[in-house]
Amino acid sequence: MYGLYDKEGILRFVDTDKEACIAYAELFELGSTNYCLMDLANDTKKVKGTTLDQSLEANNN
Repeated sequence: MYGLYDKEGILRFVDTDKEACIAYAELFELGSTNYCLMDLANDTKKVKGTTLDQSLEANNN
């Protein structure tokens, strides 16, 4: 999984294909100095045995 971030650090596009991310940058005329392409699959860490308790949702009232 690849993520394309603009120079402000905002995630602009995510795809499993690196070339698709580069095509997105070209489509919106982002020069290579105006974006960062990161391999997200290698940056994520899996946590085993963790479950999210749905009853712990915050009350927004």
